[in-house]
Amino acid sequence: MITTKTLKSGVKLIVKEMEGLLSVTMGILVGTGAAYETEREDGISHFIEHMQFKGTKTRTAFEISDAFDALGAQVNAFTGKDLTCYYAKSTSDHASEAFALLADLFLESTFPEEEIKREKGVVLEEINMDEDSPEDLCLDLLSRAAFGEKNYGRNILGPAKNVQSFTREDLFRYKKERYCPENIVISFAGNLSPAQAEDLAERFFGNLEKTPFANRKKEVGFASGNLFRKKPIEQAHFAFGFPAVERENPAFPAVQVMNTVLGGGMSSRLFKKVREELGLAYSVYSYSSHYEEAGLLTVYAGVNPQKAEEAATAVVSVIEELKKSGLSEEEFLRGREQMKSGSIFSQENTSAQMLLYGKHLLYTGKVYDFEKRMAEISALTRDDVMKAIEGNFDFARAAVASVGNLKRGISL
Repeated sequence: MITTKTLKSGVKLIVKEMEGLLSVTMGILVGTGAAYETEREDGISHFIEHMQFKGTKTRTAFEISDAFDALGAQVNAFTGKDLTCYYAKSTSDHASEAFALLADLFLESTFPEEEIKREKGVVLEEINMDEDSPEDLCLDLLSRAAFGEKNYGRNILGPAKNVQSFTREDLFRYKKERYCPENIVISFAGNLSPAQAEDLAERFFGNLEKTPFANRKKEVGFASGNLFRKKPIEQAHFAFGFPAVERENPAFPAVQVMNTVLGGGMSSRLFKKVREELGLAYSVYSYSSHYEEAGLLTVYAGVNPQKAEEAATAVVSVIEELKKSGLSEEEFLRGREQMKSGSIFSQENTSAQMLLYGKHLLYTGKVYDFEKRMAEISALTRDDVMKAIEGNFDFARAAVASVGNLKRGISL
């Protein structure tokens, strides 16, 4: 059973009761992230996410983590391009205590100066770690090559100089503008009654000040750039990015099946050709990202630098063959079944359901309709996927990124 309510403060609540389980996942989702930041703010959404755990009016950072551990509960958070999420998972009998702790760190964080100074060092090391992870670095570069220096092109961590310059006032100012009730969704999934969930949400979020919220406009364009970072490492890493549909586009399911056939698993064309047949890569795959205004289909490979050009040529040939001949009926049916099973499997996972229903409500203001999505997938035809292939591989508009000990970057 799925229930929703808008609290008197303007915060939206969604509850998916999953009887027969012994646990519940609870999340607080905010519609903000790297895509909404200015150049000066670049990285602030992620830094605030870290700082929310560093002490409240009644608890120190250690007391927060200790209290969750005492319940046997798990707590974490993440920042994305257009979403920040704080979540906890507990046994159903400790749901009230776990949500009280989650609400405390979300609503009552004080951002102590000494913790800000300490956490800057932590985030700077996270930035260094990202620099030392060539796969992550390559995909970050691809986002910038595809979307430019703004919105979806931004690295979630932000540049080190920004992180070093953030002040306590900057954090409160950004949080006041973006963490407004109208821009917040509370999502529960698991063995918790709607009445219990509503009581908890009202108790902690019902009396928030109903502040006016003006969402920031994002100017989104596809840059089709080519970025290269020379690094003295053993492998070369490259990625191609192709413009794809936005998340509410009717062609979204067809693009997902197309991606599965291209590079979504061990039976995909990229895996079989580039890895199994040619032995040019250990890791080669594709995935799609879908946002409000745009999407990106990414193809990635990590290869021997001496064979980087050969591997890139092989990847391009796989895509060109898919464009030329399309997919077989067998590939289509297998891809469609994988998409259906993935959706079904997620229905049995409280964390996945909390995020799925919470995100959909935050992004669209509507309740995710699982039966409708399954019907859309079942209704897909091979021709639908063929049309997606025709519309999603424009090499003239593709973005490219590469990292490694190469004389020059990979190009199409």
